[in-house]
Amino acid sequence: MPPALRTVHVTRYVAPLREGGSLPALVEADDGFLYVLKFRGAGQGPKALIAELIVGELARALGLRVPELVFMELSEAFGRTEPDEEIQDLLQASTGLNLALHYLSGASTFDPLVTTISPEEASRIVWLDALTLNVDRTARNTNLLFWHQELWLIDHGAALYVHHTAPDWAERPGGQRRFLQVKDHVLLPQATALAAADAEGHARLTPDLIEGIVALVPDAWLTEPGRPPAAQRADYGRFLTSRLADSHLFVQEADAARPGLV
Repeated sequence: MPPALRTVHVTRYVAPLREGGSLPALVEADDGFLYVLKFRGAGQGPKALIAELIVGELARALGLRVPELVFMELSEAFGRTEPDEEIQDLLQASTGLNLALHYLSGASTFDPLVTTISPEEASRIVWLDALTLNVDRTARNTNLLFWHQELWLIDHGAALYVHHTAPDWAERPGGQRRFLQVKDHVLLPQATALAAADAEGHARLTPDLIEGIVALVPDAWLTEPGRPPAAQRADYGRFLTSRLADSHLFVQEADAARPGLV
């Protein structure tokens, strides 16, 4: 079962990280460490945090490296003292429970032209991103960091994008959803071991593990009107289980897209 996430409190707002539309921030917490804070009050709301949490812990369960995820409490006081109006609004809208990733100080952005990774690791990452419909791992924005000579995965808020659609998004069988964006995946040319990654994924991502990861999502982030948090968690579990059951379809899709890239 996945471990429970620690909860820390923001003690110092260090600097905004002006990347994309979510305006994450570098902050210090009461445990003395620096974190990249993802705000529940940002443009895509708490669903981006849900995707970040679920996909990050799925990646960890697959043996991939992800910075530690923590729940982070943001005090109302930070919004009152911030001089930048845009950041002030974001802080005020995010009072309460947010999500943060341990800051990998000194990490460099992964460059596929400079660094080569093994087909096995590339395949596990492509398989995970196809499973979770992660559209944000392209050459333009790899969301991969190289730190201490190892590859680390970050920024999964754009995954599971179907939960931004209609309230019944989880009713459609996950395996029937094509993932055409896999052709743009930065690691697809090296992902020549997808069959092995698929077998490993099925062995590691058991129904109990998926249920345990989904159970980590706090009630405060499950804001779908008229649906209790337990029902919304069940949606994520049902979608992932369904997509996993039909994983051979997205593996075939990825394998078919690779010859045009290499």
